[in-house]
Amino acid sequence: MNPPSKNYGAARDFDLDRLLRSASKAKEDSPAEMPFGFDTRVIALSRRNGNGSALMGLLRYVALAAAAVILFASAGAYLEFNRNADPLIGASNEYAIADSVIQDEVAP
Repeated sequence: MNPPSKNYGAARDFDLDRLLRSASKAKEDSPAEMPFGFDTRVIALSRRNGNGSALMGLLRYVALAAAAVILFASAGAYLEFNRNADPLIGASNEYAIADSVIQDEVAP
C-alpha cells in the first residue's frame, strides 16, 4: 500500500466541502401529491371512452354490498343484545337470575 501524499487530506477536504455546499443548495423534497383536478379528468375520460357506466355500476355494487353488511351486522347485534331479555325472569328473584346465567354459560 502506498502512503498517502501530503495533498491527499486537502483534496479530500475540498471535495467534502464542495459536496456539502451543493447539498445545502438543494431544495427540500415536498411530498408527492396528486395534481389538481386529476380525479375529475379521470372520470371525464372514463365517461368519454364509454367506461363511465362500468365505473358507476361498480360503485353501485360496492354500495349495495356495504348496505347488506350493515343490515346483517345490525340484525345480529340486535338479536345478541336482546337474547337475554326473558320476560319470565323477575328482577327481584335472585335465584332465577343466577340460574339463567348458569344456563347461558353451560348451554351453547
